[in-house]
Amino acid sequence: MRNEAGGSGLETGGSGLNTGDSNLEAPKTAMVGDRTERELIARIRARLPPAPPWMLVGVGDDAAVIEPARNRAEVLSVDALVEGVHFDRAFTAPEAIGHRALAVNLSDLAAMGAAPRLALLSFALPSSLPLDDFDRIVSGIAAVAAHHDVHVAGGNLTRSPGPLVIDVTVAGSVKPRQALTRGGARANDEIYVSGAIGAAAAGLQMLGGAVSSVSSVVKSDSCINRYLYPQPRVRLGLLLSRNRAASACMDLSDGLADAVRQVAEASDVGAIIDAAALPIDAGARCWFDAHGDDAIDAAIAGGDDYELLFAVRPRLRNRLKAARASGIAMTRIGVFTADRALLVRRPGGDTPLPQGYSHFR
Repeated sequence: MRNEAGGSGLETGGSGLNTGDSNLEAPKTAMVGDRTERELIARIRARLPPAPPWMLVGVGDDAAVIEPARNRAEVLSVDALVEGVHFDRAFTAPEAIGHRALAVNLSDLAAMGAAPRLALLSFALPSSLPLDDFDRIVSGIAAVAAHHDVHVAGGNLTRSPGPLVIDVTVAGSVKPRQALTRGGARANDEIYVSGAIGAAAAGLQMLGGAVSSVSSVVKSDSCINRYLYPQPRVRLGLLLSRNRAASACMDLSDGLADAVRQVAEASDVGAIIDAAALPIDAGARCWFDAHGDDAIDAAIAGGDDYELLFAVRPRLRNRLKAARASGIAMTRIGVFTADRALLVRRPGGDTPLPQGYSHFR
């Protein structure tokens, strides 16, 4: 973010009172288009912590200058959130938009076993975006950054005719031989998944429609929260990497089915998923059952869980003991196979693995 001028960027404006009239006028809502780029950058800087010593040049210059971490490899990832594709402002609070923008990128670093270090933010802002919403989006980003000790090193602001787009680049570090990839699984490796699946997909359905049953209402808040505020499994990824417990890893951004398929393709193996072992969120199962959906297929295919799917060699299973220090549950849900078929094992017989979410078909 280029910011040559000083100043706080926090202009209070007028009082909203028409002193020449006895009637009170409604205060005018300040919009992003009412501020200059430098004023918006100042509002971002006001919400960020001081730069660490290894950030030699940060926000305010043409580019950031970062001191490399000693004896570590840099891990880079970028992801964009587009209004109307990744979020709907009709039911997504600004803080949640900011939270998701950074959290989904940190999930990619977690899948690589990397420790997050810095982020670059690029905003395409509609002029009609309320300034308060902008501040709340930045606050959501800043809260996630503070929790995971991530420092914003700069970025870019541009005007957009619509929609709102937030593009985030993150960088982390890992010892070269400890980086996790999708291509390391072998036949007979066990398949594990962290946490629970299905809640975010159910939460998105709830937000997009009406909660239609009493049983669904009881569990709806947790599912909605899982969609709006995903929690990247950064600590678990670090432990899996440092202890070399996992032979392959991927996060569940587009669903468990998509992750299984991509790890299998990258590793040249097949997979059998045990339907009975799947840790399907109780609220999600309740929702899917109430709406006549197959809870297993819906939970496998649904995206936005941001859990980790990883492979473990049977002889190295004891290394998972150290990874349990993350406090995140890990469930064995199947096995990779020499046969390239991708199957779900059910009591009535094996069925093909469902398709996960894809932006392009």
